[in-house]
Amino acid sequence: MIDLYTFATPNGRKVSIALEEMELPYNVKVVDITKGDQFKPEFLAINPNNKIPAIVDHATVDHRPLTVFESGAILLYLAEKTGKLLPSSPRGKAEVTQWLMFQMGGLGPMFGQLGYFTRFSKAYVPHAIERYRNESKRILGVLDEQLGKGDYVAGKFSIADCAIYPWVAGMREYNPDIFTGLRNVPQYLARVGSRPAVQRGMAVPDLSKK
Repeated sequence: MIDLYTFATPNGRKVSIALEEMELPYNVKVVDITKGDQFKPEFLAINPNNKIPAIVDHATVDHRPLTVFESGAILLYLAEKTGKLLPSSPRGKAEVTQWLMFQMGGLGPMFGQLGYFTRFSKAYVPHAIERYRNESKRILGVLDEQLGKGDYVAGKFSIADCAIYPWVAGMREYNPDIFTGLRNVPQYLARVGSRPAVQRGMAVPDLSKK
C-alpha cells in the first residue's frame, strides 16, 4: 500500500492521476497547506522541503518503507515500479522524460508564478504579470505545436501527461486569455479529461471529508 500526502493542487493531482491510471492501491493523507500542515514535524520527516506531494511506499521489494518526494521523482518511481506509463526503450523513455522535465522546469514554474501574481498577490505588479503571461503563452505554444503530432505529448499516454494535464486545465480555468489561438491544446484537455482514471485522480483529495 502507498500513502499519498497531498492537497488539491496541480502538483498533488499529478500523482493521484498516475496512481489511478496505474491501478495502485493508496491511502490519501491530506496535508492542508492553507493551515500550515506542511510545516508539522511529522510531515517534514517525510519531505524536509515542506512541499506536497510525497509518498511512502509500504509495498517494496525489500519490505522496507520507501519515502519519495518531488512530484516528478514520484512519477518516475511509480512508472518504474509498475512498468506503466513509461516506455522501456531508451528512445521512448527519453521522449517521455524530456516532456516531464518540460513541465517540471518550465510549464509548472511559469504557470505558478502567473497564478500567484494574478490571483494571490496583495500587490498589483504589472511587469511581473506581463513577464509570466508572455512566457506562459510561449510555453503553451510549444505544447500546442507538439500536440499537432499526436494525441499525447510523447505518443501514448504517459507520466508526462499526468504532469502536464492538471496544470494546463487549472490555468485555462483562471487565465483563459492565454489560450487564444491554440489549435491542439483544447482538444488535448478534452481528451485527457475524459479518461475515467484522470477524473478520479483530479478529485483527490476529497476535502468534503475533512
